[in-house]
Amino acid sequence: MASRTDTSITIDIPLTRESPDLLNAQITGGLLGCPKTLPSKLFYDEHGSTLFEQICELPEYYQTRTEHQLLTRWADEIVSLTGAEELVELGSGAATKTRVLLDAMTKAEQLRYYVPFDVDETIVRRVSEELIQEYPGLQIHGVVGDFLVHLEHIPEGGKRLVVILGGTIGNLSMQAAKEFLTAVNSEMASGDFFLLGLQLIADRERMEAAYNDTQGITAKFNKNIIRVLGNTFGSEIDPELFDHVARYNEKDHRIEMWLRSRQDQTFTIPEWGLSVALKQGEEIRTEISTKYDQPLTDQLLADSGFEMVKWYADADNLIGLALAQKP
Repeated sequence: MASRTDTSITIDIPLTRESPDLLNAQITGGLLGCPKTLPSKLFYDEHGSTLFEQICELPEYYQTRTEHQLLTRWADEIVSLTGAEELVELGSGAATKTRVLLDAMTKAEQLRYYVPFDVDETIVRRVSEELIQEYPGLQIHGVVGDFLVHLEHIPEGGKRLVVILGGTIGNLSMQAAKEFLTAVNSEMASGDFFLLGLQLIADRERMEAAYNDTQGITAKFNKNIIRVLGNTFGSEIDPELFDHVARYNEKDHRIEMWLRSRQDQTFTIPEWGLSVALKQGEEIRTEISTKYDQPLTDQLLADSGFEMVKWYADADNLIGLALAQKP
């Protein structure tokens, strides 16, 4: 495991980074499948992370501000109930909402250790540098990797709270979410607490508007996956030959993001020998965002080996926070 260490920060980059052959198989299999898909982790190069931060500030994107308000209201209670001295965050991103929990832990004189885990090395390093300035004495052990692949690289620790915020769990199907949370549970010690942020099933128009902002930032974010494929794998295709599409799938209670081909074209990655014909109007699914309610969340946590401790939701039932514990 490669790492960079100073007095307050350690950054680990697992040597078992995802195999190029595995990523090749995921991309190739997705583009040859029905429907055609691309793995959403490809959104998050440095540019993609910046675009997502901008999305979180959009007026239509109620999710971030609502979750922030919910955390602000209940963080002190969550910190008191858990007694946590360490915070482990999967999919940490810019750690904007995380600071609410760090502030509450500081106020309770419990804050000792923070583990940001994210696929984007740039943002893990940036956030780590920011937080040691904001929280004197804080020790940070960042992990750069895909938490679906590299959970075993979470460093061991003491009394901790593991968090997944931002509705990140919604990027997985229900079955994949159960398998992932079961794996998270297996990496935790008995008595550790788990806080899961969920986007709740709401009015269809409101949900769809959150992914179709008038400024077009989400469209740029969606098309960034094509740019990353070009920069990383040499694919020969123009992002501007696609339209951004986001719609609610009621059957699976999830928003789906798609790229719709504006013309007949061929998606190629020459070094892989990959050539995929796209017809005008044909779509590639790039992301799902599954929405939950309290009964679905209760079942998900129980199936994953957790015991529900407390459920929090905003007055409009847009965002839920589930506090659970590993027995």
